[in-house]
Amino acid sequence: MSLYQHILVAIDLTEEADAVLKKARSIAEGNNAKLTLVHVVEPLSVAYGSDIPLDLTTLQDEITQQARERISRLAEKIHVEKGEQHVVYGRPEREVHRIAEESDIDLIVVGSHGRHGLALVLGSTSTSILHGASCDVLAVRVGKH
Repeated sequence: MSLYQHILVAIDLTEEADAVLKKARSIAEGNNAKLTLVHVVEPLSVAYGSDIPLDLTTLQDEITQQARERISRLAEKIHVEKGEQHVVYGRPEREVHRIAEESDIDLIVVGSHGRHGLALVLGSTSTSILHGASCDVLAVRVGKH
């Protein structure tokens, strides 16, 4: 019996995403598990004066489209089907938890920079995902060690 059946990989679409995907792919192959990818586009928040109305819709749409193209290229490398690629809008920890619940995920894989210090740890996305998850979470160390 496999330890994991369905793995959700939360990626940030940086160059470091490849290391996270490689680790997740290895775990999936070892468990004959299904892989699902998610990238969360965070809302743009810009401080502006009251006299200057800003419509960020076009910029937000462009960021989302670029994210879809990037996740598609990454998914193709590891043979993840279109239906298992998600680009969603919102707060990363909330959206990752929502998709994990809706898709019966039993492992979330996320990149972590492994920074030190309480403020950095408490503010990190990977830590937020860990603390609210209803399943196992693997933080893959990326970047400088």
